[in-house]
Amino acid sequence: MASQPPSSSPPPDRPVGPEAVELAELRGRVAALERHEQPPRRRLLALLSAVLITLAAVLTPVSVVAVWARSQLTDTDRYLATVAPLARDPAVQSAVTNAVTDQLVQYLPVDSLLNQLPVADHPLIGPLLNALGGTLTDGIAGFVRGQVAGVVSSDAFAGLWLQANRAAHDTLDKALTGEGGGAVRVTGNTVTLDLAPLVDQVKAQLVSNGLGLAAKIPTVHTQYVLITSDQIGKVRTLLRLLQLAGFWLPVVTVLLAAGGVLAAGRRRRALVTTALAMAAGAGALGIGLDLFRPIYLDRLPAGVDQAAAGAVYDALARYLHAGVRLLLVLGALVALGAWLSGYGRRARSVRALWRAGIAAVRRTAERLGLRLGPVGRFVHRAKAWLCWGAVLGAVVVLLTWSYPTGVVLIWLAVALVAVLAVVEFLDEPGGRGAHPRRGGGASPLSPPR
Repeated sequence: MASQPPSSSPPPDRPVGPEAVELAELRGRVAALERHEQPPRRRLLALLSAVLITLAAVLTPVSVVAVWARSQLTDTDRYLATVAPLARDPAVQSAVTNAVTDQLVQYLPVDSLLNQLPVADHPLIGPLLNALGGTLTDGIAGFVRGQVAGVVSSDAFAGLWLQANRAAHDTLDKALTGEGGGAVRVTGNTVTLDLAPLVDQVKAQLVSNGLGLAAKIPTVHTQYVLITSDQIGKVRTLLRLLQLAGFWLPVVTVLLAAGGVLAAGRRRRALVTTALAMAAGAGALGIGLDLFRPIYLDRLPAGVDQAAAGAVYDALARYLHAGVRLLLVLGALVALGAWLSGYGRRARSVRALWRAGIAAVRRTAERLGLRLGPVGRFVHRAKAWLCWGAVLGAVVVLLTWSYPTGVVLIWLAVALVAVLAVVEFLDEPGGRGAHPRRGGGASPLSPPR
């Protein structure tokens, strides 16, 4: 029986070379996963990562409130932008009109002037004057209310409102700490704004319109209630602490998030988790603001105008909601970017579609006469630097923007995608007619090799 010649090829299940090394490594990883074995150091790092990411998510809403408190107390323009819309709010205008009218009518000496008439003690004319006094007071009150409403609904009131709040902002810090006076005062359970400039203007207008009695009204400091709550003392202390931590707390939160990502075994997955967790923390703050609004309004005293109080609450919470929307958009964009740069099948498919689409546009442009030449070869060599430079530029713009919003962030993302598309379009590895490479240069959308 003839002997078989020795086979020159290895068995089909025994690969050689780099494939054998890679297969052995994969088998080792699978075996380790099946045994659920993990080095103690890796377990500690995983636990540390989870703790840091959790702390970052918990501190995210607190950081938003801290930034808001610091901006309201240290930035006059920001504070005025917060309260300026209240001057045009119908509910606030109505409440201010009622408060100023009541104060002015209280000081108009109608009854005393009638009692000083020579016939005031006459048995027949005296009762008539008393009856006339009530009617006259009601008529004057209606006239005063109309004058006040006219001033409050005019552009002059918007200017007076900003003027009063600009002066008030200088003493707002003292008001929150309970020191000193000023246009804003914290007394008991209320935060009030002094409307004396408005009262003075209404007095002058009343005199010019023929009501000389208004000249006898003394200086009146009408207090408009901005906030009232039985927790003012606690809130005042908390806002003061948040003001002091307004800069460092967000920095600490970002450092905790970065530490959690770096300590994780799968950093890309940890980055996605961190971004979504911090966005969820911001979303919880937004939900809490909406839930607290009716609770706050229900606990107001009976004499407080509910509509005006709701308008003030909405104005104060306006930039808090803007911060919440910003973090929601930022978290979604960071999570999406981290996912797209991963090794998942769907992420690779998206990147392949991105490159194929831009390559098709480039081929069409080349058929029309476009020649990239040295530019294309330079972009190919510096593609990684160009892409990450664009990402860094977008981050710098975001960090240096005074008060970015969700809309600003979306436009920055659109601009970044456009720059990355241009870089991909100009990327030409060889000369004209060179075939597009499969992997391409490194970019923010490509995982490291």
